[in-house]
Amino acid sequence: MKLMKAIQVSSPGADFELIQKEIPEPGNNEVLIKVEACGICHGDSIAKQGHFPGIKYPIIPGHEVVGIVDKIGSMITSWEVGQRVGIGWHGGHCNQCSACRKGDFGACEESVTTGLHVDGGYAEYMIARPEAMVSIPEELNAVDAAPLLCAGRTTFGALQHSSARGGDLVAIHGLGGLGHLAVQYAVKLGFKTIVLSRGKEKEALALKLGAHGYIDTDAGDAVQQLLNLGGARVILCTAPNGKAIAELIPGLDRYGEAIIVAGANDMMQISPMLLLGGQRSIKGFISGNIEETLKFSVLTKVIPMIEVFPLEEVSLAYEKMMTSKVHFRSVLKMY
Repeated sequence: MKLMKAIQVSSPGADFELIQKEIPEPGNNEVLIKVEACGICHGDSIAKQGHFPGIKYPIIPGHEVVGIVDKIGSMITSWEVGQRVGIGWHGGHCNQCSACRKGDFGACEESVTTGLHVDGGYAEYMIARPEAMVSIPEELNAVDAAPLLCAGRTTFGALQHSSARGGDLVAIHGLGGLGHLAVQYAVKLGFKTIVLSRGKEKEALALKLGAHGYIDTDAGDAVQQLLNLGGARVILCTAPNGKAIAELIPGLDRYGEAIIVAGANDMMQISPMLLLGGQRSIKGFISGNIEETLKFSVLTKVIPMIEVFPLEEVSLAYEKMMTSKVHFRSVLKMY
């Protein structure tokens, strides 16, 4: 019996446990991945705390997984042993429900979430379903690729599917794990990119990443500064603060949209007239195409800023992520 190291959560709110367990065998339509790296995302707190229906404990978290195909099931024809692959939040779909028949696999009625419904990448090996896997470009190493599978996919996808076009003003609210990628994507997509963040500490970094301007939201005039620039066609909200997001909505131009990609627990209070008057809109976005994100990232040299930790230091890596003390994404490296 061959064993592997893994990190599991045995019950909602429990500490991470380093365990030894048998390396799983792939089923007929499954793939065994030898994990090289796994990003730590705020979404992993759902598994840690149990804030999701259908989680069966113990569970191994992790949904920003990069590795090598180690074994394939008898029905697998699209992947081969030795290929570099990745898997993100979406862990599989049924191909039969009405959503799947429309091609909306993320809305599958039997959708599987990596690290919540099935064991994820906080381990030396994991099982994956072939329809959810992507090929990792050889130009990307494992630790750089991992955050792109969720943080990258979400921010790039939100901008790609927004109403903004080349030359439009796009404001990135927050300069953390999501925001530092969003700034790079916005600049490379040709938007006039402004960063909104508290204090002046991150101004130099924002400009280094290519931003065309920086607004200190603590100064109290962020909305007026956006309006002085003509108003933002898009405000991409990467900071999980409902009150701060609501206060920025008047800074949108006519037909502008605020796109929320970070979960905030506090309520947002917004006057309906504010939306009606300028035909502004607010929406959430958690989708995006991983393959397109990876290709664009390689082409334009968008690279996440990361701190790398061994599997045994998962608690430290997770805590730094949750307290926004990591610079800017935590990644577990297995070997």
